[in-house]
Amino acid sequence: MFNPAQISALLDVLRLQPVGALGTLHKGEPFVSMVPYAVIPVAGCFIIHVSSLASHTKDMIENAAVSLMVTAVPPPGGLPQSLGRATFQCQAQLCAQDEPLYESAKRSYLSRFPQSAEMFSFGDFSLFALSPRYMRFVGGFAQATTVMAPELRGIFAQVAASAA
Repeated sequence: MFNPAQISALLDVLRLQPVGALGTLHKGEPFVSMVPYAVIPVAGCFIIHVSSLASHTKDMIENAAVSLMVTAVPPPGGLPQSLGRATFQCQAQLCAQDEPLYESAKRSYLSRFPQSAEMFSFGDFSLFALSPRYMRFVGGFAQATTVMAPELRGIFAQVAASAA
C-alpha cells in the first residue's frame, strides 16, 4: 500500500513537473519523446495534446500501450538516482471533440498550459487520454512501490486539491 509520505511525494512530482517522457512502440522498437501533460483527477488519467505529425501520435494509434515517466525536478547538486520518479503503464485513447471527456480534458490541459490555447485551433492537434493500468513509483534509494489502477484513481483525485 502507498503510504501518505509517498502519496505526498507523488503529488509534488505531478504538480511541479509539467512534462514527461512518453514511451511508445515505433516500428517495432522503443521510442521516447517529451510531452507536456495534465491530469484529469475525476477521470483518473493524464491528458496530452499532440500533433498528428508526431511519431508518438501515430504510434499510439497503432498500439495503445504506452508508458509515461515523470521525474521530480532535480535540486542543484543532488544525486540523480535519488530523484523521485513515477512510471505509469497506460492505455492511450484519442479523446474526440464529441466525447463527454473532451471538455473536461481540454479545461484541465489549458488550466496547466494556458499559453497552448491557440494550438487547439490547429487541425493536426488532438487530445489523448492516457489511462494508467499501474504505476511504479521510486521515492529514492530503496523506496520502490507498485500501485495498481484502483488505488491510483484515489490518488489522482487528490491532484486538484494539491494544486490549490
